Amino acid sequence: MTERFAPRLAGGVVRAPSSELTLVEWGHPGGPEPPHWIAPLHVHHDDDEAWYVVEGALCVRLGDETLEVPAGGAVLAPRGTPHAYGNATEAPARYVLVATPRIFDLIEALHSPGARDYAAIFRAHRSELLG
Repeated sequence: MTERFAPRLAGGVVRAPSSELTLVEWGHPGGPEPPHWIAPLHVHHDDDEAWYVVEGALCVRLGDETLEVPAGGAVLAPRGTPHAYGNATEAPARYVLVATPRIFDLIEALHSPGARDYAAIFRAHRSELLG
């Protein structure tokens, strides 16, 4: 369902057909032996992606640099930058993902029932799986 307003974003998606941005708030429960990678190393050739950390901390790899982004922090992965991200700690993390519709469609395709050839799914969305 396409929504342009979410009175509470948690678990919802703000997205409109004509928009170049999609917003979604997601979380990760954490656990022993962090970081807990949520997305493997990949690159989007034509799309930027950003995260705003609401609670906990994210570990974000941008190229050869790895950052720990605390609650209240944000990070941007410009198009063409290899990146990965995950929960940086044992505690739960919540974050807002800011992405283009193509990246959001990629995420949905990766999580669709029967998805298997992840490299092909990335390629179909102008992205590349690197790790």
